[in-house]
Amino acid sequence: MVFFRSVSALSRLRSRVGQQSSLSNSVRWLQMQSSTDLDLKSQLQELIPEQQDRLKKLKSEHGKVQLGNITVDMVIGGMRGMTGLLWETSLLDADEGIRFRGLSIPECQKVLPAAPSGAEPLPEGLLWLLLTGKVPSKEQVEALSKDLASRAAVPDYVYNAIDALPSTAHPMTQFASGVMALQVQSEFQKAYESGIHKSKFWEPTYEDCLNLIARVPVVAAYVYRRMYKNGDSIPSDKSLDYGANFSHMLGFDDEKMKELMRLYITIHSDHEGGNVSAHTGHLVGSALSDPYLSFAAALNGLAGPLHGLANQEVLLWIKSVVEECGENITKEQLKEYVWKTLNSGKVVPGYGHGVLRKTDPRYVCQREFALKHLPDDPLFQLVSKLYKVVPPCSHRAWKGEEPVAKCRCSQWGLAEPLWSNRSKVLHRALWCLKESWHLLTAYMGSSSWTCTREAQECYHGLA
Repeated sequence: MVFFRSVSALSRLRSRVGQQSSLSNSVRWLQMQSSTDLDLKSQLQELIPEQQDRLKKLKSEHGKVQLGNITVDMVIGGMRGMTGLLWETSLLDADEGIRFRGLSIPECQKVLPAAPSGAEPLPEGLLWLLLTGKVPSKEQVEALSKDLASRAAVPDYVYNAIDALPSTAHPMTQFASGVMALQVQSEFQKAYESGIHKSKFWEPTYEDCLNLIARVPVVAAYVYRRMYKNGDSIPSDKSLDYGANFSHMLGFDDEKMKELMRLYITIHSDHEGGNVSAHTGHLVGSALSDPYLSFAAALNGLAGPLHGLANQEVLLWIKSVVEECGENITKEQLKEYVWKTLNSGKVVPGYGHGVLRKTDPRYVCQREFALKHLPDDPLFQLVSKLYKVVPPCSHRAWKGEEPVAKCRCSQWGLAEPLWSNRSKVLHRALWCLKESWHLLTAYMGSSSWTCTREAQECYHGLA
């Protein structure tokens, strides 16, 4: 988890700067407060200049402050523990887990608007929160949802680019190809070639990012249906919210499945910026590559076995348990299987985390969801037994929220992408949706200092 702990010193420094009276008004960017303007772009138009001024002041007044010592181990270990990233949209605490703009997952579930027929927060509300630092109203979320729906049309040449590949191609290859085909419509590229002033870079970037976020689920669902449903794609339904529409395009209209999508996308929306895909998106973006190019690069990092693929290993391990011992395995049998795995020199996937030292709150909220909607599901009961059996054996905190998602998806008919021996399209698609949030916040909600100095200063208006 490169850089995951490297934001703490900058966060403390940021707090010191924020306490100064001269900056007391500009820290609205980080404050949790309600807002009345229904247009997200109008909100950002007001907030971004304040953020730019704040970063200029941070650099001018504290630019020479040392943030720590660098050791050989840090360099060889992939810059682990080095302060190299300023990330404001989320903070991963070893004991508390992830917080989005200071709010924990349970707090987000309480304050963010939900669908009229649901209880889980809408991803659109989390996006608003990440970008503005403000809890949106129901009306603001509805307006953003409609805006995204209006942007969701995908040109035919994107589908043609995907169809040029074999249907057996790696799902991430198909997905990344679709994203690259979308790049033809990049507003940032057009504006940059027309000579737009650097202070206005954020405006076409905003358009690209929202267009990309709107079209990502369409492309992801198309790849899924192409691989598992004989290419019988389902059109987008503009009357549905973001998560519900994704579920619909995948082919699942059960209301509980829609709630699952809302919850899953929301809780995976941001996880600091040091992970491979988020950091890659920042790094490529620092060269002023447009969001499509940056996101495509991030997807390729996500496809690696030490990043996005790691979660699917949890599912494959559970599958091996079921195949060898059956779904109704006892705790003692499960304990024996766990020790068998550990004694063979392997690890139990889903346990241990580069930062977290307690149970991942993303797992906790999904466990609560499963207890409410499918407490008697055999696979969920197996995962519940693992939750009790494995930590005493491995002395590591339970991280793997993926098995719970698998139980719920299987219960409502979505089993192919999670039990296939191939890479899992839905699993990838959800992570890709999450990374699209990363990408948008990378351009406007936070800032990366791990890239070239000239590009960063130019981009943020500091030069």
